[in-house]
Amino acid sequence: MIFIVVKFPVRPEYTDSWLTHVEAFTQATRAEPGNLWFEWSRSVEEADTYVLVEAFQDGAAEAHVNSDHFRAAMETLRPLVQRAPQIVSTTIEGATGWSKMGELGID
Repeated sequence: MIFIVVKFPVRPEYTDSWLTHVEAFTQATRAEPGNLWFEWSRSVEEADTYVLVEAFQDGAAEAHVNSDHFRAAMETLRPLVQRAPQIVSTTIEGATGWSKMGELGID
């Protein structure tokens, strides 16, 4: 599984409307073959920062970044961010999705 986390530092004037601006990109990405999840959250420490957590089956992330909707989103989002987003991208061998957190095992 390819696991990616991206922090988007959004310009203050777009913070409240960010999810509207990324809606088409979000829906298109979620519909991609091999997409496991694509979820947005707002940082509780940095009010102008949105955090994207996404995962793809092995090999599917390359098709994602080469898609028309990805390229279009990068152009749409460029003027909405304060600076280049920060990213962590890694492959987790053998993982196929979420697992239960054993420390809070509630059935």
